[in-house]
Amino acid sequence: MTMTATFTGLSAAAPVSSRLESFARAHVFERPTLILDIDRVEAQYHALSAGLGRAAIHYAVKANPAPEILERLAAIGGHFDAASRREIELCLAAGAHAEDISFGNTVKKPADIAFAHAVGVEIFAADAAEELEKIAEHAPGAQVYIRLLVDASGADWPLTRKFGTSHDVALELMAQARALGLRPVGLSFHVGSQTRDPMMWAPVLDQIAQVWHAGRAAGFELDLLNIGGGFPAFYGDDIPHPTAYAARVAELVAERFGDVPRIMAEPGRGLVAEAGLIAAEVLLVSRKSHDDLHRWVMLDIGKFSGLAETMDEAIRYQFVTDRDHEAMGPCILAGPSCDSADVLYEKRPVSLPLGLKAGDRILIRACGAYTSSYASVGFNGFPPLDVVVI
Repeated sequence: MTMTATFTGLSAAAPVSSRLESFARAHVFERPTLILDIDRVEAQYHALSAGLGRAAIHYAVKANPAPEILERLAAIGGHFDAASRREIELCLAAGAHAEDISFGNTVKKPADIAFAHAVGVEIFAADAAEELEKIAEHAPGAQVYIRLLVDASGADWPLTRKFGTSHDVALELMAQARALGLRPVGLSFHVGSQTRDPMMWAPVLDQIAQVWHAGRAAGFELDLLNIGGGFPAFYGDDIPHPTAYAARVAELVAERFGDVPRIMAEPGRGLVAEAGLIAAEVLLVSRKSHDDLHRWVMLDIGKFSGLAETMDEAIRYQFVTDRDHEAMGPCILAGPSCDSADVLYEKRPVSLPLGLKAGDRILIRACGAYTSSYASVGFNGFPPLDVVVI
């Protein structure tokens, strides 16, 4: 199981990168460890909230379900987007109110719908006729919002195809929901994770607005717009300050939808990524042949132990070592498992110190999202990420 420990003693006023890196350098870790700064999560929440205005922030629990994160967000008035019964249970255990939790997965077990309804969850997502039938049977009278398919927005981690329905079918689903005794209250969508420019939202919002206005013209009393996630984290490429980014998104929404009574946003990465850093270790540096252009640098963490988002090299993490003052050179970065898929960056090699060798410490920035929650419980016998909270 993942170990969680809590440490105190660092000033909350210190910049988050220096707080995390100072902590990592001051401790020895026997295996890859995610270090979380909960104060940074709260600061990011307030920064996004300042830009989003009256929109309710529903933290996407899947990004990082650490109890300390959920407890802090619940304490400051945050809401939650849960994808499973277990996530709902975690939110309730952290002090969240059931009415502040939305069941946002469009693929749910009937028993989990019944559980959510029984504990007081009031709103559910759907994108198919059969899902509405399940909700009507196990959560009668519930509020539902219909998730829409959208064209790719240019996000680094697109979320198209699997979730959502077409515009025409969405109107049919609203009618079906009403016929089943449910309350079709709104629409949802997701522009894609790590959408670095707020203007990438504009064409997606145009698509959603067409359905919104058509639905209201057809007599559906839509009062909820769930704009999903997409709020970016800093991985080295310039992005706007979270408040400025969120404010621009809010402006784009207002231009197309007017004064929507209820707006939900579901940041995950944008809330917690920069609040985490992974302390890892170099296991091997080698070349495959005498004329190999690039070194291979093997770490004690890979795709299956926390860095799944390096798949297709979509998320480009930043690396820090104790040798960064030395000459640098490109390398192929890979994980430790006995699996040829466990290569992190090869299409675009990473620049690391030429003197790097086995046993050297390597720190990976902005790892607070989709690392511990993705990590295997022990593929190849390698342990999952430990988690330390400061």
